[in-house]
Amino acid sequence: MSDLEKSKKLFENTLMSTLGMELISVENGKVVGTMPVDERTVQPFKILHGGASAALAETLGSLGSNFMLQGTGKVAVGLEINANHIKSAKSGVVTGVAELIHQGRSTHVWNITITNENNELVCLSRLTMLIKEHNG
Repeated sequence: MSDLEKSKKLFENTLMSTLGMELISVENGKVVGTMPVDERTVQPFKILHGGASAALAETLGSLGSNFMLQGTGKVAVGLEINANHIKSAKSGVVTGVAELIHQGRSTHVWNITITNENNELVCLSRLTMLIKEHNG
């Protein structure tokens, strides 16, 4: 089973599957995924919910850190997330690209851009992951 297939398996029966997130690629320092803009992910005004964008951003960065930590006895957990909502999305699919900008011993920092189908910036996020010993 490929790393991408293993990562996709992690989405089963989670928030990620509930929101319709799909993983496109996972590599060292970069993760790409999509999420639909539909009844699961919009707010009452029928535009993409900022929390859904933040969930996509944290999912991609968290997956990226934990992918890089495989076999080290360590795990990454979210420490802080910031999301700037630049443009609304009303339909279609948004794509998130998480790129590692800092890899330290105790933290990883990711920039995540979320764009619409016209490649217009919808959300810009920064995620800090805490690296700690895996206890279970």
